[in-house]
Amino acid sequence: MKLGISGRNAVVTGGSLGIGYATAREFLANGVNVALIARDKERLEEKAAALPANGQSRIATIAADLTKASEVDRAMRETQSALGQIDILVNNAGSTPSGGLELGDDVWQKSFDLKLMGYVRAARLLLPGMVERKWGRVINVIGLGAYQANPQYLAGGAINASLLAVTKTLAKTVAHAGVTVNGINPGPTATPRWQDLVRQRAASSGRSIEEETAASIAKVPMGRAGTPEECAALIAFLASQQAGYISGALVNIDGAASNGL
Repeated sequence: MKLGISGRNAVVTGGSLGIGYATAREFLANGVNVALIARDKERLEEKAAALPANGQSRIATIAADLTKASEVDRAMRETQSALGQIDILVNNAGSTPSGGLELGDDVWQKSFDLKLMGYVRAARLLLPGMVERKWGRVINVIGLGAYQANPQYLAGGAINASLLAVTKTLAKTVAHAGVTVNGINPGPTATPRWQDLVRQRAASSGRSIEEETAASIAKVPMGRAGTPEECAALIAFLASQQAGYISGALVNIDGAASNGL
């Protein structure tokens, strides 16, 4: 299927690893120019250099700490300077640790600033241009924890649930201009982020990392973790020309793990 987005410009936050990096690769394969944003400049540039050059798409890298409003503003301005008008925003930078009520205010605040406000701030800066041009796509990578109450993922679940509401509301706000806003909710996915969560849970439970991994996979009816590439394919479709009538959707990509309707 041709996605009809060759020549478009995309921003991918959290673009140096996992789902963000796989999404950048998928976009490049479809002729999209991509700006990758992440905190670690050295890793970001190293990973960007490893992306396949197709002779037509451009790649930009911007190192930024998206927990800070000023850094989100700078990153989006530099992105537009490098590529031009932004047509596609993939909000993917978020890292909320495992834990329950014992998590301190500092952990809550950092998680809130990075994921919830990072997504909101990026959308606030880029959506007006999409509305003006009457074409745009925003895809928020949220997470299955939004639907599943988990005493050991309290902050993550709360922030993800907030992002479901933000996604639905923004979709209604910009629909008149033909701009779409959607969310995807990955279940266990073989990324460095998921592996970090498994290690945190293993430390808390007293189980080995192998046992904790097996326990997580046991909750997935398909019996395996997803791959970043599977998430990237879904994101690319939601960014496509063909997905122009899909907006406000919150799509689980979880091997049938969710019990929510």
